[in-house]
Amino acid sequence: MKNISIGDLTFAVQDEGDGQAVVLLHGFPDSHALWRHQVPKLVDAGFRVIAPDLRGFGESSKPAEVDRYGVLDLVGDVLGVLDSFGVERAHVVGHDWGAALAWAMAAFVPDRVDHLAALSVGHPSAFAGVGFAQREKSWYMLLFQFEDIAERWLSDNDFANMRAWSHHPDIDEVVKGLSRPGALTAALNWYRANVHPRTWLEPPLAFPQVQAPTMGVWSSGDFALDEAGMTSSKRYVDGSWRYERIEGAGHWMQLEAADELSALLVDFLPKP
Repeated sequence: MKNISIGDLTFAVQDEGDGQAVVLLHGFPDSHALWRHQVPKLVDAGFRVIAPDLRGFGESSKPAEVDRYGVLDLVGDVLGVLDSFGVERAHVVGHDWGAALAWAMAAFVPDRVDHLAALSVGHPSAFAGVGFAQREKSWYMLLFQFEDIAERWLSDNDFANMRAWSHHPDIDEVVKGLSRPGALTAALNWYRANVHPRTWLEPPLAFPQVQAPTMGVWSSGDFALDEAGMTSSKRYVDGSWRYERIEGAGHWMQLEAADELSALLVDFLPKP
């Protein structure tokens, strides 16, 4: 792991391999470790893999203020990491909040994104328009807006509700990370800054069309995301579009369908 300073923040970043850079962006409540099965497969395929702990997670800085977690600030973090490594253009792969961040990068800084792979979470405009099925699954996003209440609901009794709700395969490691001072609030600030209920009808920003070749991947056992949010993302992509459905895996496909996902990524990304 390398520590990268960007402004007043420090980011822990895994940097492996050589060749065309692939940036792996995790989501809530994870760290770069979520990609541990994909990193060696991508490196073996000839890619350089850059996997940061994003702002508020893992070993990276965790500012307390909600307004420091806006999506464009988070895009700036990734660009800062790429700049620090001298990478002008990269393939970007994101999951959960990392997928939302990847969509934003492809939309707002298209010259920095070669190919885009979005896992679980579709385009923000598609998410806003899929209707009641997704709203029903997204009940927790409303709960997460309530400071202190959400923290208590998730963490009481050794994170009992977090364990029961998330179905996370690495839940003990997740709980260990979220138990650090300020870590749980920092993680929840992603929701508080970007999915306030007033934004549920439409994204807070008008996203330009995505120009990069794009692959969307959804898993049939995902408890948090409806398939329509991914399949309808095609309309927001001017580049080529590919959709893949992983059967049987839950939300954390990197762990529950590791080999299948790795093979999809290696097949989709242009060979170095």
